[in-house]
Amino acid sequence: MLVLVINCGSSSVKYQVRDTAATGEDAQVIAKGLIENIGGAEIPTHTEALHIMAEALVEPLHGKTIDAIGHRVVHGGEIFSEPVIITEDVITKIDELSPLAPLHNPAHVLGIRAAQETYPGVPMVAVFDTAFHGTMPAHAYRYAVPEDFYEQYGVRRYGFHGTSHDYVTGIAADFLGVERSEFNGVIAHLGNGASITAIEKGACIDTSMGYTPLAGLIMGTRSGDIDPSALTSVMIQNPEITAEKMDTILNKQSGLLAIAGNNDMREVVEAMEGGDERAKLALDMTSYRLAKYIGGYHVAVGGMQALVFTAGIGENSSQFRELAISRLGALGIKLDAEANLVRGDEPRVISTKDSAIPVLVVPTNEEKAIAEATEALTK
Repeated sequence: MLVLVINCGSSSVKYQVRDTAATGEDAQVIAKGLIENIGGAEIPTHTEALHIMAEALVEPLHGKTIDAIGHRVVHGGEIFSEPVIITEDVITKIDELSPLAPLHNPAHVLGIRAAQETYPGVPMVAVFDTAFHGTMPAHAYRYAVPEDFYEQYGVRRYGFHGTSHDYVTGIAADFLGVERSEFNGVIAHLGNGASITAIEKGACIDTSMGYTPLAGLIMGTRSGDIDPSALTSVMIQNPEITAEKMDTILNKQSGLLAIAGNNDMREVVEAMEGGDERAKLALDMTSYRLAKYIGGYHVAVGGMQALVFTAGIGENSSQFRELAISRLGALGIKLDAEANLVRGDEPRVISTKDSAIPVLVVPTNEEKAIAEATEALTK
């Protein structure tokens, strides 16, 4: 089956065509691309963007047609706990969830509408970032705030990166020779956006991101966890910092960028190795926060069978993995320095044979996961 995977942002469209019947990652990916600057004079709407995409796909498809389309949708709220066939009712519900993801869900709706115009009649599936976290118990997802905050405004922990956490959980269990339903682990999805998830019996029971992707770990430009009163205090002292401005500060001007002056992990590591104290502080803070979550989630799952690193930083930064793992000695985790330096596209172990808990690096593949979910619902 040829599946077109679409990830629409407010001003961009990332796409990939996959042949789900092909063997091997290289054979599966028929074409991929990114269209940016949507909303400008040249590409005023997502419909034009998808027309450009369709034209770009003519040659690599060699006359074949798209069988189904899978859309990444950031927020499914409490409505969507698994991928669904897209109908008018589903589109309406995705749009109604926009207050929970104002930068994402409206763009997804635009992308779905544009895909309907560009590929009329082709079945489409929505795959939600939040869905995998729908198995969290109430004691993990609820906040200790007045009940109407939850009932009226939907204030609770939702979690994100769910498609990646789900995919990596399955791969890790297979790699260890454990039935997924018996796998307890901790998955660290570390990129410019970062989250960590506690897995019990193959399902999510807690995750670090919250009502929005801001909570939890220190990220490239996001603050992660912070005392809300510190923010309201600053806003009271400086009325020029509005709620909108504070939101921008926390999401786009904080994290590694605020402490080290750079949100690129590679450059921050390089600066630290060159003696930059701000870079060292940023990495100490980031690795310490991660280690605290790992320890907490080890307890939450009743003892993890594996710690798994994934995504851009998790897969590629041996230096950051070493910094984080060096803080986990109390758990009996030991890093194999040589194995940690190996890079590759396959799952691998980077801990020593006598490590109390194995540490894995498992490459994520959200596009593949979306394609597989789409095929399962439309074949």
